[in-house]
Amino acid sequence: MPNNLRHYLPIAVLLVVFLIALRPQAITAADDAQSTTFIIGQIVDGQGAPVDGALVELRAGQAGRVLAEGESQPDGRYALPLPAEVAPNAQLSLYVSRSHFEEAVITLDSSAVEPLSRGQSVVVGELTLARRIGPGLWIAAGVFLLMLILIAATELHNTLAALLGAVLILGISYLGGAISEDLFIFEFDGALSYVDWNVIFLVMGMMIVIAIVERTGVFQWLAVKAYRISGGRPWLLLTILMLITGLASAFLDNVTTMLLMTPITVQIALALGMNPLALLIPELMASNVIGVSTLVGTPTNILIGSFANISFNDFLVNLTPGVIMAFAGLLLYSLIAYRGDLRGRGRISEAMLERLTHRSQIEEPGDLRKALVVGAFMLVLFVAGERIHLLPAVTALMGATVLLFLVQPDIEEMIDSVDWTTLVFFISLFIVVGAIQEVGLLAWIAQLIGDLVGDNLPLAMLAVIWLSAVLSMVVANIPFTAAMLPVVGYLTLTIPGAHNKSLFYCLSVGAAMGGNGTSIGASANMVTLGIAERAGYPVTYGYFLKKGLPAVIITVTLATVWLFVRFVF
Repeated sequence: MPNNLRHYLPIAVLLVVFLIALRPQAITAADDAQSTTFIIGQIVDGQGAPVDGALVELRAGQAGRVLAEGESQPDGRYALPLPAEVAPNAQLSLYVSRSHFEEAVITLDSSAVEPLSRGQSVVVGELTLARRIGPGLWIAAGVFLLMLILIAATELHNTLAALLGAVLILGISYLGGAISEDLFIFEFDGALSYVDWNVIFLVMGMMIVIAIVERTGVFQWLAVKAYRISGGRPWLLLTILMLITGLASAFLDNVTTMLLMTPITVQIALALGMNPLALLIPELMASNVIGVSTLVGTPTNILIGSFANISFNDFLVNLTPGVIMAFAGLLLYSLIAYRGDLRGRGRISEAMLERLTHRSQIEEPGDLRKALVVGAFMLVLFVAGERIHLLPAVTALMGATVLLFLVQPDIEEMIDSVDWTTLVFFISLFIVVGAIQEVGLLAWIAQLIGDLVGDNLPLAMLAVIWLSAVLSMVVANIPFTAAMLPVVGYLTLTIPGAHNKSLFYCLSVGAAMGGNGTSIGASANMVTLGIAERAGYPVTYGYFLKKGLPAVIITVTLATVWLFVRFVF
């Protein structure tokens, strides 16, 4: 096999697998061409959401002989094909069962039996299954809480904490389920059904694109350019660096952006005789704030966009004005909060400036031009792709593959540059969150919030945005967002006027901007502060909270004003 073909084969295989995973799911019962008589219905839970995978059996007589059986589909619908005609006076009942729900029985009356005896299909309508609260719910809740504690404590790597949670869920389901049915949560196939592969492949594709851009040295070049433009004035340097970092984070992952910007920022600050934290922390907060404006700007937006079918263009149109307002407030606050470090004019020695300039040379200008062209092409597809139902993950994979073909770097090096640790974290996180969704915990929380806010959309918006902001300071915002998505989905369906997905935008703003409150609020925070500590500038939890909490209050308040203007007034 030619070397080039062997190199690109893994990406092609992954793309094929992804497209196969997105194929429409057919109703298997309805595909039985040998039968033309069906019993058709739909199964929902107490919140009106469809119930997938419920076993539906048609039984005859008191003995309960099974005549037909099938499972409900993702939309909750089922179609049972009758193998033969039934007697006009037959006693027929539908038995519906599913894990974590109470069993339900529907007795078919004569108005349903008679058409069936004549070979006519019958629609029995909607059946609501009641949730069953059992040991499985408390086990899933306990594992989820344990995972959050391990992530917050930072004693264990985030990925290891999430993987441990997923393994506990699956281990208890299989080993405990063999002892008692009440300990069962879901099977392996059921666990994988909760993994959002659109998110996984979108993140993977963007990682490859970022790895190629990173090789060009453009971020380091921008940082040194910012110093030259500022003329050594610290306040102007801070403003420019916040803009550069924020705008980069709107189109690239904010963790990667901070990884690239932090080292050169520290060097410039030290050369100016400044405290590097006066530049780093505002940069970091700008990254988390401005990243909210696009689908790919923050990991939380990637989760929200995939779950709620919100496009790149939707985020851009509905959130950008609020993000601009929030950034203006953040910039003003940063200039005031660090005014002592930003006074006067610093100057870098010619020797140091020469060294920094040498390190910030764009090493591969040809590759950078190709990356800019492909990036512009991807941006067009992100914005316009919704018209042809082009998923963002497909756009990311297309862009990554085209860029690899044009640049032709060491393919093994590029594949190695994909942060598989993060992808495993996302997959494990989806499984753990899927467990608490499977057992009904999130449905119960959604019902509780729904009862508190009633049908008041403004109250619901305030509850979602500020609850998200506060909790994202305590819990890392990625697992929090993943857990909140089904809750917000339920509120969107039940609150009048929420069909415009305003509550999802509130979750986006609250989760991302709230992450600025503490050092553990966002992944980018922990990465940036880790580099700062290695440079000799450790940041305590209390120091970050002192600087971050006012920033959260200012930015979230300004963004809330915009959301009310956009969706209420």
